[in-house]
Amino acid sequence: MSNIIETKFGTLVNTSKIAAGSASSIKKSGAFYNFSIRITHDDIREYSFTNLARAEYMRRIMIDHLEQKIKKESKIKNTK
Repeated sequence: MSNIIETKFGTLVNTSKIAAGSASSIKKSGAFYNFSIRITHDDIREYSFTNLARAEYMRRIMIDHLEQKIKKESKIKNTK
C-alpha cells in the first residue's frame, strides 16, 4: 500500500513524512532519553526511556501509529 494519499483539496501527501515530521528527535536529559509526538494541535505527548535502543524503537512504533491514524482520518474525510 502506498504512503501517498489524496487530501480533500486534491493534493497528494506522503503520510510517512507527515508522521515523521510530527515527532521530535531523541534527546538525552540526565539519565533519560526523551522525545515528543504532536498528535493534534493541542495534544503533544512526551515519552521518556532509560535505554536509547528502547527510545528509538518506541519512536518508530509511535510514528507508524500516527501514520495509520492520518490515513484513517483521511479516508473518513474523503468519503463524506
